[in-house]
Amino acid sequence: MSSEANPAGSADGSGRMFDGIARKYDLLNRINSLGMDKGWRRRTIAALEPEPGQRFLDLATGTADLAMELAERHRECQVEGLDPSVNMLEVGRAKVAREAWKDRVRLVEGDAQALGYPDESFDGVMMAFGIRNVPDRAAALKEMVRVLKPGGRAAILELSEPRNGALAWFARQHVRFVVPLTGALVSGPSEYKYLRTSIEAFPRPEDFLHMMEACGFKDTRFEPFTFGACVLYVGRR
Repeated sequence: MSSEANPAGSADGSGRMFDGIARKYDLLNRINSLGMDKGWRRRTIAALEPEPGQRFLDLATGTADLAMELAERHRECQVEGLDPSVNMLEVGRAKVAREAWKDRVRLVEGDAQALGYPDESFDGVMMAFGIRNVPDRAAALKEMVRVLKPGGRAAILELSEPRNGALAWFARQHVRFVVPLTGALVSGPSEYKYLRTSIEAFPRPEDFLHMMEACGFKDTRFEPFTFGACVLYVGRR
């Protein structure tokens, strides 16, 4: 979401907006993705090629699903999860606290556009369903590059407007109508109207890759999932 689409003071896409839906967020993700979001997250983690002892940053960690998935699958890795929503982090901390490996996941409040970490702090950076909510995407991408160690990868998972293929029409109807309706029934209409419009406004995959490259990433690529309803973007410092 561009800064023009999110004027100062608007709650759309902000931590305040997600504070209001935090306790229903996981359920809505499962329903709206038809349960496919778990597989998308696994493929995001695989793109980082984690190795034992490495440290990872999960931006827009929300309720910590992605951070927890990495910690569960790679038992010798550390994960720092960062999010602007206090309530989402509260839900995430409660989930992490139930796990045996809870000491390897730390969740903190923060802004992806201005990370409070030294240069070259992480072996990998990941972000699921968050980059479209950042007012200054270029600032966030440059921060990712800054905190990555040389050769480190970033994997960014984001919902997309399906455009090509015979089944893309059905996927578009799901994003445009089913997702907002489900959100309105379970939570509230305004947040999920925003979800639909922010997906429609997000750049085409080719254009987002160009933005990543302009911000310092190399060896960039994208991989569409589920007829283009979700796209994984990968780049290396």
